Amino acid sequence: MRGFIDFIRKGNLVALAVAFVMGAAFAALVASFTANFISPLLGLFGTEALTDMVWCIKPPDGAETCVVDPNTGIRSGVFIGWGAFVTVLISFLTTAAVLFFFVVRPYEHLEQRLKKNQDEDVSPTEVDLLAEIRDALVARGDAAS
Repeated sequence: MRGFIDFIRKGNLVALAVAFVMGAAFAALVASFTANFISPLLGLFGTEALTDMVWCIKPPDGAETCVVDPNTGIRSGVFIGWGAFVTVLISFLTTAAVLFFFVVRPYEHLEQRLKKNQDEDVSPTEVDLLAEIRDALVARGDAAS
């Protein structure tokens, strides 16, 4: 039991859990934005909301086209709900763009700055110092002869 408590206290699991919850909340936010703002705006080009746009593949037996009951919204026939797919695709692309531009890019930039600072702050090793002393002695010996 002690090992499990130590594992949880390390912080990595807690940070991962927080990141997961924040990611889920962010995904819900983007889905709501897409459903409530983007989809209706794109629906202006048609007669309905984007999520309701479908293609009728096969009408029900004896009918010329697919049928949608206006009162209940029940569809009869075989439909491809391309509007719902486009809505989810927009949500995914929006989430990916926000994560890329506001998380990945700044993280990479910060990582490069830290790496650059580490490269500049590296002090010479003993071998480097001894090689400098040797080279200085050799140069001084050549100048004397």
